[in-house]
Amino acid sequence: MIASIRFISLLLTSLLVGTMFGIWLGFNPAALSAAAYVEMQQNSIRSLNVSLPILGLVCIISTATLAVLTKDDKRSLHLLVVATLCLVAAGLITRFANQPINAIVIGWNPQSPAANWAELRDTWWHWHGVRTVAGVAGLALALLAAVRVRGPTQ
Repeated sequence: MIASIRFISLLLTSLLVGTMFGIWLGFNPAALSAAAYVEMQQNSIRSLNVSLPILGLVCIISTATLAVLTKDDKRSLHLLVVATLCLVAAGLITRFANQPINAIVIGWNPQSPAANWAELRDTWWHWHGVRTVAGVAGLALALLAAVRVRGPTQ
């Protein structure tokens, strides 16, 4: 049972963090015109603003569950608790930094966004980078808990 939960948790967390990383790697909006930025961001909001937070919550729950199930293995327990905290941090950043900006951007007309559109774009991008780091750290710690070596290597 633990192996199944670990597999599902790692698979889903990899999908979540891979999405974060892919956005960070390939969608820096700094060079886009206002209209192009608004259209791209609105499309992303419509596509991801509900599904990724739900996926994030499932990842938090599955990683925390795995930590509880491995409580007798102190090293794995500690790694998974910190991994869970990293995923929680990414979720809180999403909820309290990125999503409030999303709620503003979704209502803009691409041809006439708010005067402070570039400031909001840069703030959103900054927080996306921070949550990506938190997500990658959480995934890395969960992977370390899964692949750690017990004893001398052969």
